[in-house]
Amino acid sequence: MKLKVDGQIREVDVEPDMPLLWVLRDELDIKGVKYGCGVAACGACTVHLDGVAVRSCQTLAEDVGEAEVTTIHGLGTPETLHTVQKAWIEHQVAQCGYCQSGQIMQAASLLAENPNPSDEEIAEAMSGNLCRCGTFPRIREAIKSASRAMKGA
Repeated sequence: MKLKVDGQIREVDVEPDMPLLWVLRDELDIKGVKYGCGVAACGACTVHLDGVAVRSCQTLAEDVGEAEVTTIHGLGTPETLHTVQKAWIEHQVAQCGYCQSGQIMQAASLLAENPNPSDEEIAEAMSGNLCRCGTFPRIREAIKSASRAMKGA
């Protein structure tokens, strides 16, 4: 099976019903996608399919089809961070950091769909992404900061 991941066509020999999470982590060695719960309840495994946030633990390899998979590694690079990644650093969002790739991917998808979300819209969009460290106020502020930066770009 061929998948387009982070801008590259990658070929994998997997069962079609393998969760995308395991294809990314175990077959393609993309470790920025995290395993959290396995039931799409925590958001740690969030990636984009054609720009839309999905939970890779519940997305089957066969369901990807021609869609482009973007992981945290394809969102930005250390040299050219995505606006959301810059805001995360600016607001020192991460504590333990485990959930942050999923949080960032969800936030980037939100801002692509709604460039000027209200606090309520941010809370709703991010409600499926859990953070055990409780950095939700900083997450909200980082999203608002990224929104402002994107308007100025």
